[in-house]
Amino acid sequence: MTRDTKVVRLAVIPGDGIGPEVVAATVPTLRAALEADGDRLDVTSFDWGGERFLRQGAAMPADAADLVKRTDAVLFGAVGRPDVPEHELIWGLIIGLRQQLDLAVNLRPVRAFPGVPTKVRDTDGVDLVIVRENTEGEYVGAGGVAHAGSGHDLGIEVAVHSRRAIERAAHHAFALAGRRSGRLCLVTKSNAMRYGYPLWDRVVREVGERYPLVQLETVLVDAMAARMIQAPRSLDVLLTSNLFGDILSDLAAVLAGGMGMAPSANVLPGADVPGIYEPVHGSAPDIAGKGMANPVACMLSGAMLLDDLGHTGAARRVRDAVAGALRDTRHHTADLGGNATTADVASAVQHAMEGQEQNA
Repeated sequence: MTRDTKVVRLAVIPGDGIGPEVVAATVPTLRAALEADGDRLDVTSFDWGGERFLRQGAAMPADAADLVKRTDAVLFGAVGRPDVPEHELIWGLIIGLRQQLDLAVNLRPVRAFPGVPTKVRDTDGVDLVIVRENTEGEYVGAGGVAHAGSGHDLGIEVAVHSRRAIERAAHHAFALAGRRSGRLCLVTKSNAMRYGYPLWDRVVREVGERYPLVQLETVLVDAMAARMIQAPRSLDVLLTSNLFGDILSDLAAVLAGGMGMAPSANVLPGADVPGIYEPVHGSAPDIAGKGMANPVACMLSGAMLLDDLGHTGAARRVRDAVAGALRDTRHHTADLGGNATTADVASAVQHAMEGQEQNA
């Protein structure tokens, strides 16, 4: 007896720089992983980003959120180009879209793959996840500049932390920790910041009372930065504010080999809203068009996407194929010390996936 074919409706936003290159390497990988189960991938591509900004004065249309809500998930490449002010694209596209969709949680897993070199010693077995609050903190866009040009310019950046936002991120982090090691680290700075982070500490402790099997540890952000390098295997699930998660996840990516190895997901747990799945790296305009970008972060973001849509077998195929390809240094791109092209890596992953099917 055969089951019905399931269709994944995927919105693709290649974006700028190397974004189109890594997305182009990823989509066939996801399609092949789904087709191995008899399922199908339907892709709708949106040309949002810097080029659209130059043509029309906006990186995405006003109804962008409504358009992507017609799909199951979004695969995003990268944003940013030298001839467009950075804030126009960051706020005008990726942060704007996250906020319009109310994607409360940013998940940034970090895994050290066998065979991948890193700048940090003793990273074998590193497998952690940063759960980052994704809508507030220093990224709400509140503040302003006073006395501009007077010689006494004053810039004010307001951080906003609400109980609702903290609770949403905390529940997801505790639940995730419960499915993993049962250990959760809250990253805070309540010793020096008097209002926002004491609220984080209090609310997270309250939420933790509902998860008695999860051990909660509170760690100051500066201490966490050191611990992440000195004892990364002591970490499993980290819960952070928006700013702290942004910074620490870039640091954590070094444990896996760099930004080309760092995937992410922006989600609203428990809601019927498409998540945005994207590599953590930027648009890298210096290497755009040269065919040397590492597509692994985008591929692993795609695996997260498949997992969240219930296609766990397809997600596992992608991860296993990536791991298999990376064991051979011939499939390492320049950021990993190799000479492989983006197309080389995509081909190696595809070959590894075909090998899985032959051995099944």
